[in-house]
Amino acid sequence: MTESSVRSFDIRGMTCAACSARLERVLKKTPGILDARVNLALERADIAVGPEVTPEAIASAVDRAGFSATLRSDDPVIARAEREAREAEATTNRRRTAWLLAVCAVLTLPFVVAMAAMMAGFGHVLPAYVQLLLATAVQILAGRRFYRGAWNALRGGGANMDVLVSLGTTAAWGFSVYMMATIHHMVEDHLYFEASAVVLTLVLLGKFLEERAKASTTRAVRSLMALRPETATKLADDGSQIIVPVTSILPGDRVLIRPGERVPVDGRILSGESHFDEAVITGESLPVRRASGEPVVTGAVNGEGAITVEVGAVGEESTLGRITRLVENAQSGKAPVQRLVDRVAAIFVPTVVTVAAIAFAFWLVFSGNLEQALAAAVAVLVIACPCALGLATPTALVAGTGAAARAGILIKDIEVLERAAHIGTVVFDKTGTLTAGHPELQEVVTADGIEPSRLLALAAGAQTASEHPLARATLARAAADNIAPLAAEDVKAVPGKGLIARVGDANVLIGTAALLDEHGIDHADVDKAGLGRLRPEMTLAYVAEGDRTIGLFGYADALRPEAPAGVTELRKRGIRTLLLTGDRAPAARAIAGAAGLDDWRAEVLPEGKATEVEGLRAAGGRLAMVGDGVNDAPALAAADVGIAMGSGTDVAMETAGITLMRPDPRLVAAAFDISAATSRKIRQNLFWAFIYNVIGIPLAAFGLLTPALAGAAMAMSSVSVVTNAGLLTRWSPKLPPISQTD
Repeated sequence: MTESSVRSFDIRGMTCAACSARLERVLKKTPGILDARVNLALERADIAVGPEVTPEAIASAVDRAGFSATLRSDDPVIARAEREAREAEATTNRRRTAWLLAVCAVLTLPFVVAMAAMMAGFGHVLPAYVQLLLATAVQILAGRRFYRGAWNALRGGGANMDVLVSLGTTAAWGFSVYMMATIHHMVEDHLYFEASAVVLTLVLLGKFLEERAKASTTRAVRSLMALRPETATKLADDGSQIIVPVTSILPGDRVLIRPGERVPVDGRILSGESHFDEAVITGESLPVRRASGEPVVTGAVNGEGAITVEVGAVGEESTLGRITRLVENAQSGKAPVQRLVDRVAAIFVPTVVTVAAIAFAFWLVFSGNLEQALAAAVAVLVIACPCALGLATPTALVAGTGAAARAGILIKDIEVLERAAHIGTVVFDKTGTLTAGHPELQEVVTADGIEPSRLLALAAGAQTASEHPLARATLARAAADNIAPLAAEDVKAVPGKGLIARVGDANVLIGTAALLDEHGIDHADVDKAGLGRLRPEMTLAYVAEGDRTIGLFGYADALRPEAPAGVTELRKRGIRTLLLTGDRAPAARAIAGAAGLDDWRAEVLPEGKATEVEGLRAAGGRLAMVGDGVNDAPALAAADVGIAMGSGTDVAMETAGITLMRPDPRLVAAAFDISAATSRKIRQNLFWAFIYNVIGIPLAAFGLLTPALAGAAMAMSSVSVVTNAGLLTRWSPKLPPISQTD
């Protein structure tokens, strides 16, 4: 299989859905290009290419299609500079459009005043030469951008919105000039200068409003980019402080972060403690306390204390960098319905030109009135702009995923977003998802003749190298009791059951009853001595030395205080909830009951979780799996929607369709809400985009719309679609109070 890579390009010159559809079609036909996705709202193309295709070849193909392309750099410094340059260019273009709009509005105002006066039954039409002067100025100033776009489109072998506007307004202006040259008495009654001037001004107004609205929908990624500090205070080996660019920082370096500064890197605190405002990353409104040994993330704001941090990741590899990349990838996706829109857009402009020609011929033949025929044709050309069709899906997607990211909800792509809007069952993992993920060793039961200190020393020694939460709890208890772990060798993990190690001359087994049963080790005496002392919700771990069970540990992991409220929100939406855990049945039953879940499954091994999820899916309905994104990766992948809870790790972001940047079960329902809201906006936008054309084109063809009104309707179609999508930027999760339990 040929290796491929995805290259991202900034595209200039696109004005409507016909442009993006045509460019995508041209790229897919180019040799060596395996796939291409063109996003009109982001003015971006993501192109999968074989190793033989160069960026220059792609840029050449884009140029032949009538557009220009610039490769996005993989270097974080260059990428940031390019992004800032694009934003500066977009701001300059908006200002230029605003000035041009103001001038054209002033030039068009006399036409509007004269039309209003005539409709009111008084006033006088503007003299023909005044109309010619004003309309020609508008045609040159405002029409220039449309002529340029039309020429590029036609040169590339296609047609777009610029072609329609140019054809319509030029026909109206040219016909009026012709009438002035041939009619010398009462010529003002036969002029359409006001149509060309008003249409161009209204279309320009629509483009200006559209650009402003598009800028607001992409604000999420821009705000994420702004969170990265430019410099950091690096600590040299001799303790001196050096201000250096963040780009020169490497993993393993030490940096000093003073009170009030924004964290420039991902890392772990070596010394000091402080509170950090992580709202921009996790959506958590309250500052979070971090002390020595705990992680900090890029973009968080340091509170009251100076801290020293060992660098873990910088730039694009930091949590903030991965979040930004994930949001950008989601926003550049394409909904299945958008593919239908693209097919429609590809034939839209030629179809509209044909309809306009038919309308012109019809009115000319049956009425004999050239002016009426021209007015109908111009109205058809002007109202049929497919801008709204091309903006309907991407603007809603950009706004929705951006709003979700601000709330700490990262949605991987649009397919996940669509599936998340129709979830019927949510399956929760227990440890780290419904519980805090920080269990404590609370009960130690020993067999006859075994000292608790020796039991802890054996268990801590065998688990010294383990990263399992129960192992860390054992080591913490040993440290608290001042018990030194014994040296262990040949440590071997048994997934889902525990571990086996050699301590001294004896084999030590630590884990579930099933692990002991497999090795023929009886644990009845320890069960009799300890099970009555252990609470049902506790997780148990047996300790065996040689062929004898010498102890039993009881671990307790507190239920997250947000879990009952989160489950209640899901049940309000008619979603069934279920617990899936490798823990024993009494612990699963207790946690499920405390959280308010509908059902539970216990003693499920990690490899069996994916099988359970697939079985539940086969039973009917779409299913979401909520886990920690590491141990539950197979189950997350098997679900219709995998949701990684509060980890922010690479595995979580790659495996899960949705990543929650803070471990709050209430965000699960919020993720479904924003998914449903975004899908709803997409449907609304497509409805309005189609309805404008479905109603407007026939009205224009039958002479019921003047060219000026057609221009207003066309401008408003794009503005209404983008504005409707922009309403999503105001979304924020409505989280119930933690005290809510029913």
